[in-house]
Amino acid sequence: MRWSGPAAVVGICLLSAVVPPAAAASPAALCRKVGTDDRLRPIPQALVPAAVRLFHLNAMPAAQIRRSTYFRCFEGQVLVCTLGANLPCGMADASRYLAGADRWCAGHPGADFIPRYVTGHDTIYRWRCTGKKAAVTGQPLTVDRRGFIARFWKRADSD
Repeated sequence: MRWSGPAAVVGICLLSAVVPPAAAASPAALCRKVGTDDRLRPIPQALVPAAVRLFHLNAMPAAQIRRSTYFRCFEGQVLVCTLGANLPCGMADASRYLAGADRWCAGHPGADFIPRYVTGHDTIYRWRCTGKKAAVTGQPLTVDRRGFIARFWKRADSD
């Protein structure tokens, strides 16, 4: 029997209600396909065990891990990062001039360090006040080729 007209529409609607949509691609499959993509994506449940292992999150509930951990694609590989008080997952700030740090130094001339709440947690530099101006005193963090803080991103196992 061949369906046509309204019967075909009803049949298609019934089938679409019963057949589940195709599952979203796994992070590994997505990254193999796109190569490099700097968009941060929330991790799926399948990456929770990798996040636990890589970031030593044994005591953290899986739901919290999923809310605070992201993945991105780099050269076909899945990289994961877990947010923390001093662990930013976004692009690093490699600027050697911070207007907010200069303003802070104006009120704290000669200070040995500038707090992170002033410089931001994404800066790759250590800062101090030279007189009333902010100055870089070191670079404790490095960036990867895409501009993210390298040590905060770890390669997850592929599926």
